[in-house]
Amino acid sequence: MKSSKPKILFLLVAILILCHSVEAQKNTRQNISPADQIKIETLMRQMTIEEKIGQLSLFASGWDNTGPSMNNDYKKLIKEGNAGAVLNAFSVDYVREVQKLAVEGSRMKIPLLFGYDVIHGFRTIFPIPLGQACTWNLKLIEEAERVAAIEATAAGINWTFAPMVDIARDPRWGRVMEAAGEDAWLGGKIAAARVRGFQGNDLKSENTLMACVKHFAAYGAAMAGRDYNPVDMSPVSLYEWYLPPYKAAVDAGAGSLMTSFNEIAGIPSTCNAWLLTDLLRKEWGFKGFIVTDWTAINEMVNHGVAEDNKDAARLAINAGVDMDMEGSTFLNYLGELLNEKKVSQARIDEAVRSVLEAKALLGLFEDPYRYCNKTRQETEIMTPEKLALARKMVTESCVLLKNDKQTLPIPAGVGSIAVIGPLADSKGDMLGGWSAAGEWEKCITLLEGIRNKVNGKIPVVFEKGCNVNDADKSGFEKALDVANHADYVILALGEDREMSGEAASRSGLNLPGVQEELAEMIINTGKPIVVVLFNGRPLTLTRLNEIAPAILESWFGGTQAGNGIADILFGDINPSGKLTMTFPKNVGQIPLFYNSKNTGRPFNPEKPDEKYVSRYLDVDNDPLYPFGYGLSYTSFTYSGLEATLSGDTVNIRAHVTNTGDRDGEEVVQLYVHDKIGAITRPVKELKGFQKILVPKGKTRTITFILTRDDLAFYHPDLKKYWEPGEFIIQIGSNSKETISTSIFLN
Repeated sequence: MKSSKPKILFLLVAILILCHSVEAQKNTRQNISPADQIKIETLMRQMTIEEKIGQLSLFASGWDNTGPSMNNDYKKLIKEGNAGAVLNAFSVDYVREVQKLAVEGSRMKIPLLFGYDVIHGFRTIFPIPLGQACTWNLKLIEEAERVAAIEATAAGINWTFAPMVDIARDPRWGRVMEAAGEDAWLGGKIAAARVRGFQGNDLKSENTLMACVKHFAAYGAAMAGRDYNPVDMSPVSLYEWYLPPYKAAVDAGAGSLMTSFNEIAGIPSTCNAWLLTDLLRKEWGFKGFIVTDWTAINEMVNHGVAEDNKDAARLAINAGVDMDMEGSTFLNYLGELLNEKKVSQARIDEAVRSVLEAKALLGLFEDPYRYCNKTRQETEIMTPEKLALARKMVTESCVLLKNDKQTLPIPAGVGSIAVIGPLADSKGDMLGGWSAAGEWEKCITLLEGIRNKVNGKIPVVFEKGCNVNDADKSGFEKALDVANHADYVILALGEDREMSGEAASRSGLNLPGVQEELAEMIINTGKPIVVVLFNGRPLTLTRLNEIAPAILESWFGGTQAGNGIADILFGDINPSGKLTMTFPKNVGQIPLFYNSKNTGRPFNPEKPDEKYVSRYLDVDNDPLYPFGYGLSYTSFTYSGLEATLSGDTVNIRAHVTNTGDRDGEEVVQLYVHDKIGAITRPVKELKGFQKILVPKGKTRTITFILTRDDLAFYHPDLKKYWEPGEFIIQIGSNSKETISTSIFLN
């Protein structure tokens, strides 16, 4: 009989290691299992400093780069134990091959993380995130990210660089297409829904992946809407308008977070110790790991806060960064910095533990090939159910901006349709920016969607008319001819997919090229015409709004774009989308957002000639389309608004009546204005919404409950609390059209 002493000794050692781990690590996630903690501590004791630094280095495979490549020999680095994660690598065979280099080729056999930008779907591409936000349907958004997670993990990915939760008030910035819009409260709700969709209830499940919240922080407030530009704002604005969505995503359990490229008040985010350590970890209790954006550490030299890449690495690691994306600064310099005592062993160990904990949470120590299931790859991607969900998302994300004389839906008796415009049959553009592994060939264009809908019963004729962004008018004549011979005309206009997204800022937001001229010529025929817009940001559509009978904002709808838009155009689905970002009348109004502050000299519309007030000489202050705006094929009226105090809560009640002849969904929006505060308050703030179905001719009673916490705001001491006084309660269909009442709270 064998002695049991070795087993007992092993257990005692394991218990001692575990006790040390629990005592020494206040930042360890609560749901790291004891077995995983033992595994991590064992690895920490066995790894060399070079191998530890390797875990803090992330390199691109080269399949899909979003910046300058700093190190092309990533396979060699993996085998040497000098890489902890790989990005832009997917498909089961390839991921298995690369993972094998780590778990069979390196000394420590530590598995890799595989990251990818799964922004609005993996293979089944959903509408861009700004379009998804316009659904005001949190459940649907979460379901879309669940689909994205299932598909991405079926292709070997276990980590997504999403959600992007940056609040954006300037549509010149191209990355508004990745965001949820201009409102921090709504942005927080959407951020949490997206994290839940990606991560599910169990990160060790083979069909969930770790979220990475980005870009921390305030990246969406880049000066002049120019990507990568500095950010400068008051601390109160940062806390009140820009930080809440990140906090909501962290509270939802996001496993990782990405630093932003920008500086805030002179300090680049990637070396901002207050931001990454004091606020994120200590105040918010974030337990995940922090990765930079692509070469963000190296770029601190250009920012002017670091002498060279070595100095930049010192600043970043000491500020709280755990992983260097593609820059090689940690790999090249952390060892030297440790020897020079400019970086501590404890700080390096803390970063390594954070990365190893992420791998443990994903179950990679139990099975490094957990995400390499070829059967899943062959059976769980682009299934009919997933495509149906994508189509539904398209229908809910479309926003009806104008509909004079009931131009939409297309009447049943139409004998022929002309489809005109550069985006009517452009499969690649349907994907939009950041389209992951989406296959443009499988996209349904607007033209295809319309033809699918009519099923050969009426002729559908197509002419491109012009290109998206040049001066060529040679196609105008043919376009005019088909319009003149059709009963109904659909114009497909907007941006191409490369005109929004990263590094795609625009100083003008008009329809590019000669599209507006094409539109004016076709509209002058007097035919029933609807303009369908494809774009990744709000555009300045003042002239188009004046002349077009109907305008439908469809964004970039993804794989099922054409089918979903056709469902709206033909009236099978009643549009219910509402804008989450204001459309300005011209660029000179920017930044323009609904929750602005008043001034000491506010403009009074009843005194249009008053001079010394806050106004423009050449345009009024109002937007073209306000936040929350979106029409329906039916109509809704609001009445009976009441607000009553019950203990510490405000009970709000109103009636919503469908006064049209169609059933319809309405996004009922609740706004509050705090009339007097210790610091000035916005003219209104979104505090709630409900998306409801109201049958034609029926009335529904809607109730909201607000607590005093809902009415709190940040003060100059950066503490959040409410103040007694009068509050204006507003309910309506958008931020401009509301009914109101007031209530006093003591």
